Amino acid sequence: MKIDEIKAGVAAVILDNENRVLLQKRADVGLWGLPSGHVEKGETVRDAVIREIKEETNLDIEVIKLIGVYSEPNSQVFTYPNRKRIHFITNCFLGNVVGGELTCHSSESLEVKFFKCDELPNDLLTMHPQWLEDALSSSERAFIR
Repeated sequence: MKIDEIKAGVAAVILDNENRVLLQKRADVGLWGLPSGHVEKGETVRDAVIREIKEETNLDIEVIKLIGVYSEPNSQVFTYPNRKRIHFITNCFLGNVVGGELTCHSSESLEVKFFKCDELPNDLLTMHPQWLEDALSSSERAFIR
């Protein structure tokens, strides 16, 4: 498998007070997924996930805990429409909304919406159900997958 780049990724599982999960419909591939992105030079993973959530959803979050670190090539190599293949090492966090109003104002998102965890859309990015399952587990330890 040819991989063009490796990048540090971040994602967040954000649940509302009805235990629904926040998803975004990505503009680049037209699929639903957890809000996610990558770390910029000189940025911590905590700052990166807070920034990405703000950019993509207009929500301010606090990071509660690390859910897991995901690097398995079968789920973490992403092929973009321009055929570039990126291997993401993604740190997925549990986040809590502390401010802002849910708005889709990013060129990276077609829509942002909360879904019941047992009524997720069918056109979901392949790795995100595992991240959500890990987030909803009772494990105190972070997953390494």
